[in-house]
Amino acid sequence: MVINLSEKHSLVSNWVAELRSEEVQKDKMRFRRNLERIGEVIAYEISKKMEYEEKEVETPLGTAVSKILKEQPILATILRAGLPMHQGMLNYFDQADNAFISAYRKHRKDGTFEINLEYMSCPDLNDRIIIISDPMLATGSSLVKTIQYLKDEGDPKEIHFVCAIACTVGIEYVKREDPSVTIWCGDIDDELTAKGFIVPGLGDAGDLAFGTKIQA
Repeated sequence: MVINLSEKHSLVSNWVAELRSEEVQKDKMRFRRNLERIGEVIAYEISKKMEYEEKEVETPLGTAVSKILKEQPILATILRAGLPMHQGMLNYFDQADNAFISAYRKHRKDGTFEINLEYMSCPDLNDRIIIISDPMLATGSSLVKTIQYLKDEGDPKEIHFVCAIACTVGIEYVKREDPSVTIWCGDIDDELTAKGFIVPGLGDAGDLAFGTKIQA
């Protein structure tokens, strides 16, 4: 399943527009905050799909029967670009467990690249809901490898992926490799360059959020 939040008019469209804008991108704090806000909204939307149970809560004047989450999810993010969206989701799922994965493109001289995964820290994943965040879904290779990496450690019952912008190429690849994954995105673009960058996209989300890096 793929949910594109820009299909309906909302503030998410404004935030995506600002993420794309070269002028607004000059403000790193605003760029990070827009990613964080998209993460917050998607966390709220995902919460509607989760299971709840009734609990009696004592107030100063009596007893209220309230509905609370039956279980907290595991929030996973791909370092480093995924951190702002992860924080947005953590603002809402504030009792969630967390997982962190280091995944990056190792570039070759001919312009091609491979996905390297070198680190993961996670709780017990068995029978848990996992929500993975990363601002961009381009080729889908990083996400598929990340999911495989997580499944090597446990057997989650649901996997959601959250991004600001996805490419149709990446979406189709993920759906072929693991159709059970639910993809939530702020918007969808159709074009991917030979070097694996989304067009029009927004550029390198990690660099825009945290500063340029030496190319791996």
